[in-house]
Amino acid sequence: MDVILLQRVEKLGQMGDVVKVKDGFARNFLLPRKKALRATNANKALFDNQRAQLEAQNLQQRQEAEKVAQKMAGLSVTILRQAGDSGQLYGSVSARDIADAATEAGFTIGRGQVNLVLPIKTIGISEVQVSLHPEVSLAVKVNVARSASEAEAQAGTGEAYFEAPEAEEVAEEDEETEE
Repeated sequence: MDVILLQRVEKLGQMGDVVKVKDGFARNFLLPRKKALRATNANKALFDNQRAQLEAQNLQQRQEAEKVAQKMAGLSVTILRQAGDSGQLYGSVSARDIADAATEAGFTIGRGQVNLVLPIKTIGISEVQVSLHPEVSLAVKVNVARSASEAEAQAGTGEAYFEAPEAEEVAEEDEETEE
């Protein structure tokens, strides 16, 4: 199916490009989200008439997104989760969790704006891309820890922080296994 892009779509094209995409991608993603129009003669004429207005609207949204990105630069969010001794989480941190943590920090972003390829399943600091606009994205640091003190320690060193079992506990366990 041929479509006219109404905004920049990553790995597909810029505004105004006529591109060929699979029918399902157009029907289920591009058309419902108003990112494209079917490339008919009537829609091409409609797009040509509205092109200046769409470009001005896109420019304004991009400038607003860049202002927000400047305010969000260096944002680090902390998410507390339960985890095992090896640092493996009992659940995972999803895009929704990151969006909620950013909202608590004072920035309203939706889970669809968080580009998380795979859920975070271990304790530590990860960088996640947040797309505020198709042309504006920034990295947000996500600090996943078991407690607030552990999060502070991780933020200071930049590495995952695990509390090793104390020597006395290990010695007691060794004695029990020998008996």
